[in-house]
Amino acid sequence: MNKSDLIDAMAADAGISKAAAKAALESFTSNVTSTLKKGGKVALVGWGTFSVSKRAARSGRNPQTGAEIKIAAKNVAKFKAGAGLSDAVN
Repeated sequence: MNKSDLIDAMAADAGISKAAAKAALESFTSNVTSTLKKGGKVALVGWGTFSVSKRAARSGRNPQTGAEIKIAAKNVAKFKAGAGLSDAVN
């Protein structure tokens, strides 16, 4: 399912227009993004939690040349599925 399919499904399930469903989805994604940028987390009980984790700097290898390279530290977004979502897919 891509973004367009999700918008169509949300509109049909909620009985709203596709424009309203698109606005709701964009609001959700922008609010999650801004919360994660601030270092916070978003927990949806029974569904899952979005959070930010720090990945330390490390060394790696260039697969073409085999030369060692340094990979910089960075923050990464994580999602941990809740019990309700985990049960639903199993």
